[in-house]
Amino acid sequence: MATVASSRAYGTIWRWHFYAGLFVLPFIMILSVTGAIYLFKPQIDRWEERAYQGQPMSGAVSADRQLAAALAASPGMRFNYYRLPARPDDAALIHMIAPDGAQRDVFVSPQGKVLGSRDPTAGISETIARIHGSLLIGTWGDWLVELAASWTIVLILTGLYLWWPRPFRLAGTLWPRLSLRGRPLLREIHRVTGFWIAGLVLVMLASGLPWAGAWGSAFQWARTELGLVKGPQDWKIGVDTGHAGHHPDMPMAMPSMSQAVGLPLSVFVAKAQQEHLAFPALVLPPHAPQRFGPPTGDVWTAKSEAQNRWLGRQVTYDPVTGAETGRRGFADQHVIDRIVNTGVAWHEGQLFGWVNQLIGVLTAIALITISILGVTMWLKRKPQGRFGAPPTGAGAGKPWMIAVLILLALLLPLFGVSLLILLAVDRFVGRVAQRITARQR
Repeated sequence: MATVASSRAYGTIWRWHFYAGLFVLPFIMILSVTGAIYLFKPQIDRWEERAYQGQPMSGAVSADRQLAAALAASPGMRFNYYRLPARPDDAALIHMIAPDGAQRDVFVSPQGKVLGSRDPTAGISETIARIHGSLLIGTWGDWLVELAASWTIVLILTGLYLWWPRPFRLAGTLWPRLSLRGRPLLREIHRVTGFWIAGLVLVMLASGLPWAGAWGSAFQWARTELGLVKGPQDWKIGVDTGHAGHHPDMPMAMPSMSQAVGLPLSVFVAKAQQEHLAFPALVLPPHAPQRFGPPTGDVWTAKSEAQNRWLGRQVTYDPVTGAETGRRGFADQHVIDRIVNTGVAWHEGQLFGWVNQLIGVLTAIALITISILGVTMWLKRKPQGRFGAPPTGAGAGKPWMIAVLILLALLLPLFGVSLLILLAVDRFVGRVAQRITARQR
């Protein structure tokens, strides 16, 4: 009886693995490709800015003169931040904002000459990030990506159950038996590769959930309303990414820095340079909107927005005296934020430099490979003129399976909602199939 029950449970889990695989396949392809590209954001950004690098250093002017040139070239816009050059002979990037929220990055040479400008939201890495996060269709796309990520977690977990050898043997479990041919060989490559990347894919998916619209919003509510963590959250959520150029609580009708009272920009640029902040290092004036969190307040801020969040630091200064008023680094964050930010750095391929990038690319390639193999096996097995889904098993009502589904539905709310819909559709399709079979008899 135990063997029969196990066989029925296996069939049920196989069926859910099949459904999950068919649903997430197109998303896996898109997210794997865009994710693999985005891993190289620093290199892509450096290449895009190549025209503003390697400038002559003779006759260099102050950051104040550079800012004045950027303001003159951007009528109607105001100063938001100054990005320190990655190398001494690079142009400075001065970020400008218009009253309507439009943004512009202005590149100014060391001599104070405007070399060019761009829309910061139209870069290669920014476009790839929008495809990866929302498929370029806004909130609906964000929900679809989160739903696909949730079902991919289910796909991996069910795949691990199906992978477990019965009986256990090394060949075919930890490495494929290359002596096989045809569909059996494809199946073993699919199973073994899936096992080896399962942990990496689960970490990648879990580290992306705090950014997702539904899951991230629920986590943010728990983080703040329940008092779990104090202090600003410094990662984006859903399509409201914080990259839009202004904070919702930030009035746009602010005086320009030419009207500001206090020490000039060059004083705080010099202080930021002494801090040796990881690139990109920004200098923000008082009340400047930030990409993550509320405006800066009544202080000047020097901060690193390095993708490796372990390197992130922020120092604030009094605008009149220039005295340091605060300092905050990765180690000062709550343990929950440190865990999330470590996951963010890993997800973006910047936690361990090129090693992290290589692991991410290989994981993406392997995930695409086993997805294609899964579809290929289905097409080889699929009867002509029929859908070819694995048969429904009687193990669907086993207590441990129901408990796992409930737990996953609670942890992944969009999965829970879609599961109820899919169960209803599956039951309806099953009844229709039974009626058609009965009529054929």
